[in-house]
Amino acid sequence: SNMIKEGMKLAKIADNICIKLPLTMEGLKACKYFSNENIATNVTLCFSSSQAILAAKAGATYVSPFLGRLDDISFNGLNLISDIREIYDNYPEFETEILAASIRNPIHLTESAKIGADVATIPGKVFKQLVSHPLTDKGLDIFDSDWKKTKQSII
Repeated sequence: SNMIKEGMKLAKIADNICIKLPLTMEGLKACKYFSNENIATNVTLCFSSSQAILAAKAGATYVSPFLGRLDDISFNGLNLISDIREIYDNYPEFETEILAASIRNPIHLTESAKIGADVATIPGKVFKQLVSHPLTDKGLDIFDSDWKKTKQSII
């Protein structure tokens, strides 16, 4: 298939290339092929736990459930992560890691980690929100003020 041809070409770029495949019948066939060749795969656009089972059976390195897109249509994306974690834990032979995708806010990331997602893709905006906290900012202001009062310099 074209997916396999493209994937093989990409896999030659470096040893750590991960081929991203859609969760379709053709994508799963390609996933099985790459798995047999020891080439990493990310089976993406996962919206159900039954799809995640198929990805694991095909030997996916990662499966990417899309939290935000499920939330957008009034389904709780975090419940999907939880269901996949429970299923994968029932089958020790499944080595597929859960990659929490379509993360829209810090709560998505924190809750995904608590549930047991292995990896996450995070937009820059959310990463900045993770770092920021008003008490950290306030604490730094106090430290700076206290340091200035000592009239010392480290340079």
